Amino acid sequence: MAKSKQTVSVGNRFELLVQSVTDYAIYMLDPHGRVSSWNAGARRFKGYDPDEIIGAHFSIFYTPEERALEIPRIALETAERDGRFEAEGWRLRKDGTRFWANVVIDPIRDPEGHLLGFAKVTRDLTERRAAEEELRRSEERFRLLVQSVTDYAIYMLDPEGHVTSWNAGAERFKGYRADEIMGQHFSRFYSDLDRAAGIPGIALETARRDGRFEAEGWRIRKDGSRFWASVIIDPIRNDDNQLIGFAKVTRDLTEKRAIEEQLRQSQKMEAVGQLTGGLAHDFNNLLTGISGSLEMMQIRSAQGRTSDFDRYFTSAQGAVKRAAALTHRLLAFSRRQTLDPKPTNVDRLLHGLEELIQRTVGPGVEVVLAGADRLWPTLIDPNQLENAVLNLCINARDAMPDGGRVTIVTANQSLDERAAREQGLNAGDYVAVSVTDTGTGMPPEIIAKIFDPFYTTKPIGEGTGLGLSMIYGFARQSGGQVRVESQMGRGTMMRLYLPRHSHDAQPDANPDQALSLTAARDGEVVLVIDDEPTIRMPVSEVLADAGYAVIEAADGPAGLEILNSSARIDLLITDVGLPGGLNGRQVADAARTTRPELKVLFITGYAENAAVGGGKMDKGMFVLTKPFQMKDLADRIRDIIES
Repeated sequence: MAKSKQTVSVGNRFELLVQSVTDYAIYMLDPHGRVSSWNAGARRFKGYDPDEIIGAHFSIFYTPEERALEIPRIALETAERDGRFEAEGWRLRKDGTRFWANVVIDPIRDPEGHLLGFAKVTRDLTERRAAEEELRRSEERFRLLVQSVTDYAIYMLDPEGHVTSWNAGAERFKGYRADEIMGQHFSRFYSDLDRAAGIPGIALETARRDGRFEAEGWRIRKDGSRFWASVIIDPIRNDDNQLIGFAKVTRDLTEKRAIEEQLRQSQKMEAVGQLTGGLAHDFNNLLTGISGSLEMMQIRSAQGRTSDFDRYFTSAQGAVKRAAALTHRLLAFSRRQTLDPKPTNVDRLLHGLEELIQRTVGPGVEVVLAGADRLWPTLIDPNQLENAVLNLCINARDAMPDGGRVTIVTANQSLDERAAREQGLNAGDYVAVSVTDTGTGMPPEIIAKIFDPFYTTKPIGEGTGLGLSMIYGFARQSGGQVRVESQMGRGTMMRLYLPRHSHDAQPDANPDQALSLTAARDGEVVLVIDDEPTIRMPVSEVLADAGYAVIEAADGPAGLEILNSSARIDLLITDVGLPGGLNGRQVADAARTTRPELKVLFITGYAENAAVGGGKMDKGMFVLTKPFQMKDLADRIRDIIES
């Protein structure tokens, strides 16, 4: 016998579907607005059972305020006329509580178009509205916070850089009201020079690419005045990671910068005070030695005892050399000394210095020199490297009051991009010179200051604080770097990095060569320009002894007048710093327009590289740094003339 098959009509299936929905109130109204059906969702969040609500007018769900405005009637009329009514608003539950509802009313018509009633779907959005309201309040609080900030300009830009928001801080120190600046491009805050260099565009591109741009620089107010600004730009992206603009925060640091500048000036004056004590002590000693030697020579000359002159000569010359070394320290600190770079074999130089180092540090300190196998040459001023190494060894000795060991090591080092960046250098090949002691070491706060000019841990009068500044200046001006590693109780290592040179080092000159000049040929003439008579006199006499005709001038214009005449001039010797409005380089350049083959020797005590072309001189131009010995002058003149 066949089983009976239970069937469910299409209409019944839809009714079951509607009745099972609990997240939406789905019910019907007759043409007059009375409830004619009721589902589980309506019962759940409106609170009425079907027998309580069917037949009642749906306006019962509206607030008294909306009933007074006849909103229920308007809703049905709109649905009938337009085919749909949708709104959000407060609705009432059975217990009188309110909930925020989304309401949709659709008309129901028979095939002939007659109105049968309305389908009404209501959704409870109370929780979503609460979240949106909290977000709105949060955004409002944030807006009020941003708008209340007056010490920072906080505003937004669109992706092209146009201003889209403006806070009180921006108005206060940039000078624009919101209605004046909204929609304007932010580049108007930059100087003409920065705009010409494309800085605003670079800033946005950097923020877009790297996720952040940060810088300090001058910015322009509405009235044209400048202020020193700290600027941060961050990109703003939506949930799809699309760029929708930039957040820009600017702070006016003009006053802070001025205070810092005053502090730097105060520290500079304090440093000058520290400097004068050490220099006065050193120079007074040196001047006393020179003056005493000259006085004794005068006394012995009157007594006819000229046999003692050599001793006084030696003493005075030694004091002059020490004074020259001290001025070189000052110039190296300021990076204004004229270096005389030569291709140098550092190992050979240090082996020649080893005995002097040992005598200087004393018998209580062991000196160990470890050279590299086939050390690369480097282009440096060998005298300055000698001074640097000697200074480092003296510092090492002072750090070992009970004796110890100083180890001097040379090495070839090739630095890649990462290693070079860590050392503050460009990638490439370097010669490293390390001086390591077994002394007391230094704490981090001392290491942070050791290269500062005039900083010293020695007692007043025992040091100028220029030694390490000189070493730092020499290394940087030579294209290298100096680094320090130290631990308390475990010693210190100072390492110089000097760039590798492509040519081999020259053999050392003979230091014992006697003072001599190649004899002048037929009528050779030298023009000497120097504003200091005590320098012109010995230079002229050395030249005259070799048979040269010497013409003297005391300033630039006088020297140039001679050079513009028909007088024969085979060599120009000129100071760099001259009175009269023309320096030595200007005189030489002017003279070479009419005497293109003229050889020039610059003698300079100020040693300003810019005066001789930033350290780069034309062919046939040479430099000799004051103070110099007459032997050095004679050697240089001989080399120039023979070349």
